[in-house]
Amino acid sequence: MAATGPTVPPFPTLALPPLMFSRSRAVSFSRYDQRRSRWRLPRWLWLLLAGVAVGSGGVVYLQEEVLPPRLTAEESARTTAAFVTAEAERLRLAQTQAQLNLQLAAAIDGRQKQLAELTAGRATIERLQADLAAVVDALPPDPRAGAVAVRAMHFVLKDGQLAYDVALSRERATGRPLAAVMQLVVSGDTQGRSETAVTLPPVALSLGALAVLRGGLPLPAGFRPRQATLRILGGHGGPLLGMRVALVP
Repeated sequence: MAATGPTVPPFPTLALPPLMFSRSRAVSFSRYDQRRSRWRLPRWLWLLLAGVAVGSGGVVYLQEEVLPPRLTAEESARTTAAFVTAEAERLRLAQTQAQLNLQLAAAIDGRQKQLAELTAGRATIERLQADLAAVVDALPPDPRAGAVAVRAMHFVLKDGQLAYDVALSRERATGRPLAAVMQLVVSGDTQGRSETAVTLPPVALSLGALAVLRGGLPLPAGFRPRQATLRILGGHGGPLLGMRVALVP
């Protein structure tokens, strides 16, 4: 015979007084009824679902009320196309800017080279002017001692022109150049005829302290010069500032 545990007496049945207009019935209580209660969701799950709902509602509210309106498919396509065009334009402008920067750098480099060449040229001119002044000072003085001294002159007949080299100086030169005119009167003959004098076209000058003139003036056809008289005038028809005579070889 199997052993059995102690038996638990059932809860006593209580008889309630009859209610008005109802029949009396017995109500029984059992400790096992507590295990038959309905299943409930955990509290943390309720909080999680509530947070998700609140967050979704907040996102919808921000999108609809606060943030800019969402674009349609057509507007989004137009925006994308505009962005692609703007990006291509930006790249083109960047390339253009790079090319302009290279050109600017080349221009700056060229300008610096030109400035260096200009500086060297000025130094050369100053050195040549100093050499010229030394050479002119070494020439014999003009015996006439005019306002403009004709220190030296040389004439040569070349290709129907009278080529000349003339060195002039001003004893009382100021900072301003002197406007003057060089006039040549050449004596000679034409194919064995009698000697005649020919006045050549005047040459305008701007004289500083020193001046070296080189050039050529046309002569009449068949004219053979023998002697040249050089006059320095203070403008066309102006006073005589200096004069010298030389033979033409």
